[in-house]
Amino acid sequence: MFLSRNLESVVQKYAKKFRVVAIVGPRQSGKSTLVKHAFPNHKYFSLENPDVIDVIKFDPRNFLEKDYGSDGVILDEFQNEPQLLSYIQGIVDENPRPGYFILTGSHNFLMNQAITQSLAGRVAILTLLPLSLSEFKDNNIDIKDLDKILFNGFYPEIYDKDIAPDEFYPSYIKTFVERDVRQLINVVNLSDFQKFMRLCAGRIGQALNITSLSDDCGISVATVKNWLSVLEASYIIFLLQPHFKNFSKRLIKSPKLYFYDAGLASWLLKINSSEQLSDHYLKGGLFETLIISELHKNSYNAGKDPNLYFWRDLRGLEVDCIIEDSQKLIPIEIKSGKTINSSFWENLHEWCDISETPYSESYIVYAGNESQNRSLGNIVSWKNIDDIISR
Repeated sequence: MFLSRNLESVVQKYAKKFRVVAIVGPRQSGKSTLVKHAFPNHKYFSLENPDVIDVIKFDPRNFLEKDYGSDGVILDEFQNEPQLLSYIQGIVDENPRPGYFILTGSHNFLMNQAITQSLAGRVAILTLLPLSLSEFKDNNIDIKDLDKILFNGFYPEIYDKDIAPDEFYPSYIKTFVERDVRQLINVVNLSDFQKFMRLCAGRIGQALNITSLSDDCGISVATVKNWLSVLEASYIIFLLQPHFKNFSKRLIKSPKLYFYDAGLASWLLKINSSEQLSDHYLKGGLFETLIISELHKNSYNAGKDPNLYFWRDLRGLEVDCIIEDSQKLIPIEIKSGKTINSSFWENLHEWCDISETPYSESYIVYAGNESQNRSLGNIVSWKNIDDIISR
C-alpha cells in the first residue's frame, strides 16, 4: 500500500532549482519511499548497506561520478558517510545539474553540520515527519477515533503494513537506541537512556526542568542536556520555546517538552490500549503533542520552517501555542475535551487584550468534531487543524 505524501511535490519543485536536495527526518518517517517515488529514474543506494559502504570507502569519487545511466543518484541515510559531501561539492560545481543528488538522513545535526560546511548555497534542506492528519485523509485512513490515533501514532509503517503499535515501537526504540544513540554519543548503559526517554514522556506538555530530570534519572545535568540534544536531533522530541515578544517583563523562560509522535510517547508511558488512554492523566499532554506536531508538519510539508511558540507569565496566564505568521500572531488554546466551555476563552482574551490582537484571530482547538466561528473567536476540531494555516 503506497501512502502519498504532501512533501513530494515540494521536493520535486526544489529538485528543479537546486543541485542537491536533502530530506531529513526521523527513522521510518517515509523518506526512502518518498524519494524513490518522486525520482523513479534515479539510482538508489542505501548507506546502511555494508557492500555500498565498502565501495564508497574504496573509491568515493568514482562511486559518485560513475555513469549509472539514470537521471541522478539517491543516497539514503547519508549521515553514515558525511565525508562524501566534499566530493559532491566539487562534482556539482563542475557539472551543476539540478536535482542530480538526492540525500536523506535521520540525524539533523550531523546532516546540517556537514551540509553547512560543504554545500552552502547548493542544497535545499526539507524535513519529512511521520504522517499528518491531512495525509490520513488523502490516503483514506480513518480519523474517527481520537484515542486510537493517539495510541497508534503516525508512523507510515503502522498503516502501510498493518503493524500493531506494541509490535512497531519496541523495535523502533531498540533500533534507535542501539544504532543511532551509539553513533551519536557514548552511552555506557543503554537502559539508562531508555529510562530517560520514559521520564521525558512523563513530562510531555510541561515546562522543561533539567534538574528534575537529572535527579530522577540519576545522571548529571550536562548529560541531560546532551541526551536531550540527541532526542531533538533524531526528531523524537522538540522543545517549544516561549514567545520572545515582551508584552510582560515577568515571563516564563523555560521551553516546554513535546514528542513529535503521540503514539511513541504513549508506548513509552506504557499505555497498552486506546481504551486505557481515554482517561489517562497525561491525555491532555498527548493531545497537545498531536496538535502542535501537526502544526509543525503543515509547515514542513510546505517546505517552510515552523514559527511556533507558547506564552506564559509568572501569574500563570498561558496560551498553549502562538504561530508567528509574518507580522501577525495567531494564539491557540488546546483542549482535550469534547465540549466547549466559556472559561476556555479567558486566557486567550486576556492575551489578545495585552497584545492588541482581535478576538477573531484567536482559536480553540478541541477534541470535538464541529468547527465554528463565534464572536469570541474560532473553534476548530482537531480533525481540521490544517484549516488554521490555510485561512
